[in-house]
Amino acid sequence: MKTTIIDNHYLLTPESVSYPITLNWFDAKYWQQKNAIVATKQGRATAWFFKNDGQVNVLKHYWRGGIAGKFLSDQYFFSGFKNTRVYQEFTLLCQLDALGLSISKPIAAKVTRSGIIYRGDLITHAISGAKSLCEVLQARSTSKEELILVAQTLANFHNAGVFHADLNINNILFSDDGQVYLIDFDRGQLRSPKSSWQKENISRLQRSFNKEAGKWPAFNFTKDDWQLLHQSYLNSLKTVKV
Repeated sequence: MKTTIIDNHYLLTPESVSYPITLNWFDAKYWQQKNAIVATKQGRATAWFFKNDGQVNVLKHYWRGGIAGKFLSDQYFFSGFKNTRVYQEFTLLCQLDALGLSISKPIAAKVTRSGIIYRGDLITHAISGAKSLCEVLQARSTSKEELILVAQTLANFHNAGVFHADLNINNILFSDDGQVYLIDFDRGQLRSPKSSWQKENISRLQRSFNKEAGKWPAFNFTKDDWQLLHQSYLNSLKTVKV
């Protein structure tokens, strides 16, 4: 991973990226002026999808959630560059990419320091035709094969010791060719595979299914579906069973 310091900005790129990436890349207006924006998506904040040299990428800004977000919005306390959430997530993404795991590949990240605070941005490859598992379940039931693939993907991450801090069905994506990816590794970690955190990760996912089922008029997920997913996950887990 390479770090370039420009004034009060820290610019991060993987070692494998050879083409020039400038600070303009982190400004949605720059891509709008180039007519490169191909889509936007609303979540906690807008994610901007832009096309560059035939590749669609995603630009996201780091925003705080919860009560802190109401007062500090996108401001984080700066206690050292390597302590920033941006640096830690980007480093983790580079590690996961090197492990061959199904993620949105890292392109670049930026930390902007202003005194004792910082703000951050992240750019990754877009997953072609991506729909979250939550979006899919609002439209239709998943097949047995799709649920098993989700379970095997989760097990692959856990077998590699990947702790996802916010494992929910909005962060599990299907690509247009039916592959499964995980996104949003903010506060994620590489840990020794252990049943304690693995079990909590899967319990968090189950709570996500239950939460989303109560939000949408149509939600095509049953207890039998969960049992199939969970058992398939256990069957694919190479570490301590949970």
